[in-house]
Formats: sequence, structure tokens, C-alpha cells
Amino acid sequence: MIKENTKYIWVLLTALAFGTMEIALKIGGAAFTALQLTFLRFLIGGLFLLPFALHDLKKRQYRLTRKDVGFLALLGLVNIVGSMTLFQMSVMHTNANLAAVLISFNPMFTMIFAHFIVSEKFTKKKAVVLAICMTGLVLVANPLNLASGNEPMGIAMGLGASALFGLYTALSKRCVGRLGGMTVNSMSFLIGAALELAVLLAMNEPVITGINADSLGVLLYVGFVVTGFGYFCFMRAIEKGGASTASYAFFVKPVIAMILAAIILSEAITWNIVVGILLILAGCIYNVRQPQKAVASE
Repeated sequence: MIKENTKYIWVLLTALAFGTMEIALKIGGAAFTALQLTFLRFLIGGLFLLPFALHDLKKRQYRLTRKDVGFLALLGLVNIVGSMTLFQMSVMHTNANLAAVLISFNPMFTMIFAHFIVSEKFTKKKAVVLAICMTGLVLVANPLNLASGNEPMGIAMGLGASALFGLYTALSKRCVGRLGGMTVNSMSFLIGAALELAVLLAMNEPVITGINADSLGVLLYVGFVVTGFGYFCFMRAIEKGGASTASYAFFVKPVIAMILAAIILSEAITWNIVVGILLILAGCIYNVRQPQKAVASE
């Protein structure tokens, strides 16, 4: 029983770490630029995960090839330079509760991209799930009457970040079985951070400017806790319970973010946010339960 419940403990820890992401990034965004904070947090997070990645590679008796490094660079480009930079920009142009919902929509994009990249069929049931979740997203965003702090540009950036993260997840499925989740995340984080650094230097943006006694705490939090520890717990949840069980973390995350945003940032919890999140939760849970039902009926 204890071993069975371990997977849910990892899911809960993942949700707690990721659930504080938007609030921490919004606070951190006051001291750093979007590209700078993205670079710093994934550099820290990648280094946090590196010992676990190296241990896993040694256990697998696998040595990275040039082709592996090239593919990890692609993942870093898509996730860090693309998705997470857009996400940080979205956080600064939307309320934390909406930003949390937008990025948590990524499993739906993964479902679409996986149809083309790893030949996972996009079924009618998945289309229904997508329609339900899109309805929930529209309710949360409330585009006809945007809440104070939510900007159309921020919503567009959030959707773009979610789509690119879904692409990253779908692409990762092509190598995660061979390299392991810890390696894929750690190495792609570090390579992605290096690519983000190149962009920072090319744009003449600050790299370490802004790190001081006031900002160090939030930087370490988003680096070690949200990015490093959060992804570590997510990988452990996948190992213990599989990808479907681990994905529950993304369904719990918006609820945690909504509550904390109301307490810490005084963001209003309105009826449309609650109903929208419930719809998205219902759609996503229904989707991840489908394979189990299908297996049970065979």
C-alpha cells in the first residue's frame, strides 16, 4: 500500500512546486528581464538535475552520441528559448491564475503533436476532450471581458508557450526511453540555457545584473525548487506511476496557483475561473483515464 501511494506523493510534490511557479516568476520578473530569468532558472535547474542524470546514464551504461546531443539541443531550443521565454513574458502580461491555466493546457497540445511525431492516434474521444478543455480555457480567459491584469498579448504568448511545451514533450518521447527523463531534462535545460545566453548576449541584455540580496531568494526558489526539484519530482512520478498518472500534477497545479495568487497577489477568484478550471480538469482527467478503461475492456 505504501509503495502504491508513493506515486501520488510525487504527483502532489510536483503540483506544489509547479503550482507556485507563476507567482514566483511574477515576483522575479520585477528584478530580471524575461530572457534573463529564463536563462538563470534553467541553468540552476539543469545543474540541480545533472548528478541524477549522470547517475542514470551510468546505470543504463549509455554514452551520449553526437546525434543525441543534437536532438537535446533541439529540445532546449524549443523548450527554453521558445516555450519558457514566451511563458515568462506571458506571466508578466496576465494574472498568475490565468498563466497557470494556459501552461497547464500543454497536455492537449502534446496529444495533437504526438499524433504526427510518434504516431499516437488522435481519436474522436480526444477531439471531444480538446473541445471541453478549450471551452474551459475560454471561460477562464473571458476574452469579452478581460479581468484587470490580463492582456490579449499575454494570453497569446501563454498559448504559444503551452503549444511549444507540448511540442517539446512530444519530441521528448522519441528519446526518453533511451536516455531517461532525468538526462533529457537536465541536458536539454543546460543546452537550452546556453542558447538563451547566446540570445541575451546578441541582444545586449543583462546576464547577472539584478542579482542582489533582495532578488537572490526568489531566483534560488525558481531555480532549485520550481525548476530543479519540480522536474525531479515529475520524473519520479513518471517512474512510479507512468506518464498518465504524473500528468495529474498539471491538473492540480492551476487550483494551487489560483488559491495562492488570491492569497499572495490578491487576484480575484471569479465564477468563470472556477467553472473553467473544473471543465479543464474534467476533460484532462477523462483523457488520461481512457487508456486504462480501454485496457480493462479488452
